Amino acid sequence: MELCAFTVAYLEALRAGDPLIEQHFVSYFSQLLVIKLRARRCTATEIDEIRQETFVRVLSALRQTDKIREPERFGAYVNSVCNNVFLEMHRALKRAAPLDDEEPPSAERSQAIEVIDLEAMLVTEQSRRQVRQVLTQLAPRDQSLLRAIFFDEKPKDDICREFGVDREYLRVLLHRAKQQFRRLYARSVANLSPSASR
Repeated sequence: MELCAFTVAYLEALRAGDPLIEQHFVSYFSQLLVIKLRARRCTATEIDEIRQETFVRVLSALRQTDKIREPERFGAYVNSVCNNVFLEMHRALKRAAPLDDEEPPSAERSQAIEVIDLEAMLVTEQSRRQVRQVLTQLAPRDQSLLRAIFFDEKPKDDICREFGVDREYLRVLLHRAKQQFRRLYARSVANLSPSASR
């Protein structure tokens, strides 16, 4: 793999959201991060999550701050963000791991919890309206992407062709769109809660 020499022009294009440069960024660093995370014995799912979160954080930092001033240190910056995400994920997993003497939930209790979760997730007419309303607040590209995947259930290869991206970059776009949707949806739900209306 040929190493890339990053320039001010490259970072400016990435900051401006140039699709070709974003695609190169994702493709280039995907290879490097996969090698790094495999060496740390991460599962395929963990690698995918860490990679996506790394890309989202780097792009967000690039667009919101002037943190990244030296293009020649850009690779090191992406690497350090990846390290932080890796460490955060493993700390969270340790906190969530059950203690040895903790009794695992019975099959009956697990089933009851599952039923409660499913009931909580049932979509009412009001929540469907909320979802539609939140979708209209997203950028047109994010709206189209979420509709294509979750409502139209189009094959991912068709969506890649439609958006002119590869599967790797589609994952990043989808992750970013879902994060934005979650933020707006949480705000929408908070505005409808009884405490918010007092």
